[in-house]
Amino acid sequence: MKKVYEKVVCGGMDVHYKFSVVAFRDASGRVVCRERLEHPDRKALMEQLSQWPRGIPIAMEGSFGWQWISDLMLQQGLNPQLANSLKVEKMREARGWAKTNKKDADLVSLLPLEKTDWWRVWMAPPEVRDRREWVRYRADLVQAQTRTKNRIHAVFHRHGIFHEFSDLFGAQGRKFLDALCQDGGGRLSGGALRAFRGHVGTLVHIRKELITVMKELHKHLLRTPLTCHLRKHVPGFGAVLPHVVVAEVGDMARFGYSHRRFAAYCLLAPRSWDSGKETDEPAVGRKLGRRGNRTLKWAFLEAARAAVRKGGHWRQLWDRHTQGGKKDKNRGYLKVARQLCKLVVREWHKAVSGPEESSRVRQEQPARRAKHRRRGRGQSSTRSGTGALNHPMVEV
Repeated sequence: MKKVYEKVVCGGMDVHYKFSVVAFRDASGRVVCRERLEHPDRKALMEQLSQWPRGIPIAMEGSFGWQWISDLMLQQGLNPQLANSLKVEKMREARGWAKTNKKDADLVSLLPLEKTDWWRVWMAPPEVRDRREWVRYRADLVQAQTRTKNRIHAVFHRHGIFHEFSDLFGAQGRKFLDALCQDGGGRLSGGALRAFRGHVGTLVHIRKELITVMKELHKHLLRTPLTCHLRKHVPGFGAVLPHVVVAEVGDMARFGYSHRRFAAYCLLAPRSWDSGKETDEPAVGRKLGRRGNRTLKWAFLEAARAAVRKGGHWRQLWDRHTQGGKKDKNRGYLKVARQLCKLVVREWHKAVSGPEESSRVRQEQPARRAKHRRRGRGQSSTRSGTGALNHPMVEV
């Protein structure tokens, strides 16, 4: 087997829950061997990984379950690389290959032989993934809390129980709920009373767990200068949103500190949707993309609403795009969220590199924009509202 490994230059892994299928290729692109990894036997798995050639790129799809196996591979001196699942799927369709474990491993093993890394995506390190676990666990608890509250309201609707509290789950509302749990208030009995007590007990448990998680997040906030900096300098960021943004982004350098790339990843950058047909009708409007991080989009929209409520510059920006709140309110929040993306990139760079380096980058941006305008012969390079080219590709 060692002689076979001497020819290997790259590999591809099709990862499943209990096993993985691996294909190795030589410099000519020929498959030299295939292996199967059994995940439950961790000792045998580590021994098998230790026999693989060190440093060769091994591609795997960036879908569910790659995290722990990539950590083991890094411990053994291997070079795991993540591939975009959508691009791999389109590559499979273009080749007309059937979807089997063997075919998937063979297909992914071709990716490291490509001339460019068009297929790669960023591999989040363990510390970033651990922060994401905290933030996403809190999000799951909030969703479970909302579901439980809705079920309590549903019990009230089914049995005709009324109240006059503005917040049923506030201090006075909780006393009302506790009294109902005792005897049902003459309206609840049997299974309904048992279900109601269960919902209230579940809500109490979820709230206690939420308090524990928020205390831990607050400790992270105090220990992490970046989250403190964002909370201080970005309007609309409170105790939670800085954690969400830092956890989901991980490293802003992977976007080259470009607010346009970052906004596209946050699904806040309009994309052109133009068929290219010659018509006298108005240009087709731009639409937001669908491939990106929806959690970041939600976070920036929440921050935009909070920033608009505070007034000032952000309220003026919102009013300008909504005619004082008379129309297109959601479009106004998107505009504010897009500008908050730009502010986060600038403040992130300032917190990581220092104010001097951030100032130098900002001073270079006008020169780059002027160079781009000269390249476009002093005209706009795109059609307004579409992003499509405004001049022919070939001079006639």
